[in-house]
Amino acid sequence: MATFELYRRSTIGMCLTETLDEMVFNGVLSSELAIQVLVQFDKSMTEALESQVKSKVSIKGHLHTYRFCDNVWTFILQDAIFKNEEKQENVGRVKIVACDSKLLTQ
Repeated sequence: MATFELYRRSTIGMCLTETLDEMVFNGVLSSELAIQVLVQFDKSMTEALESQVKSKVSIKGHLHTYRFCDNVWTFILQDAIFKNEEKQENVGRVKIVACDSKLLTQ
């Protein structure tokens, strides 16, 4: 299964990367093993979001910028409103990166 490296830029992904970098720098971990951990993180995040997340969210907002490059959509919304069954959140500015899930099964 192919994966994208999108989740490495999430808070948990950046913390994992920082920790692995520190461990490699201190000689606790080899750089090859750190790369294997990041690849497994990518796979695990993809699988977890695919199988465990069941809620749906609707998003409305002013589309500031959009881009489609290498089968990846990037949207920047301003004054966005996120709604689910239970609550609503207003966000001043949000960046959404979306990939075709069919590409993950190639």
